[in-house]
Amino acid sequence: MPMKTIGLLGGMSWESTANYYKAINQEVKQRLGGLSSAKICLYSVNFAEIEQLQHQEEWQKTADILSEAAQLVEKAGADFLLICTNTMHKVAPEVESAINIPLLHIADTTGQQLVQNGIKSVGLLGTQFTMEQDFYKKRLTDKFGIDVLVPQDKERKQVHEIIYNELCRGEINQSSKETYLDVINNLKQAGAEAIILGCTEIAMLVKPEDTSVPLYDTAAIHASAAVDLALL
Repeated sequence: MPMKTIGLLGGMSWESTANYYKAINQEVKQRLGGLSSAKICLYSVNFAEIEQLQHQEEWQKTADILSEAAQLVEKAGADFLLICTNTMHKVAPEVESAINIPLLHIADTTGQQLVQNGIKSVGLLGTQFTMEQDFYKKRLTDKFGIDVLVPQDKERKQVHEIIYNELCRGEINQSSKETYLDVINNLKQAGAEAIILGCTEIAMLVKPEDTSVPLYDTAAIHASAAVDLALL
């Protein structure tokens, strides 16, 4: 079977999209060997525009931008699509309805991995939108039967601000890492068996070796699932 072309909606932020691009190509090379690399169509948005609309709660406008971009990726020859961010899966239904190719949902790929590993209760880190709204948590609970715990109010605000003010700008600070590790420990104490790094930038800050709690890097899981689908 010929390799399928992976469609990527990126730029949210470009820092994490670069990790997607690298991870997908590394895995294709590992599986196929030689000079093999992935067939990818990538549309990268201006995150400043998206971020402003997010915080103004203009979600329909973000849906319109991503739907138009998704249509362009489809026209460019993609066989299926990934939205390279957790938060913008809030508008995944609108994007999915605008295209004729499948959308590989980041919460589904993560949920499948959790079920496979027998995880029943997880802590969720991400933007406040992802941690507080239902579009992500409810999907994990409804489709996969997973109990989702989130940090306390003050911790959610800290986690959110570090994502936008540091990680999306490529800044890695030790004090922020310690904040995240404290939040992870508190979620573990509350009963979380594992932690979902539910923002594609968080894996730049917190690594598996930093904590005894299993970490689920959604970007890495999503990228690996894309390779699986491309090589089917």
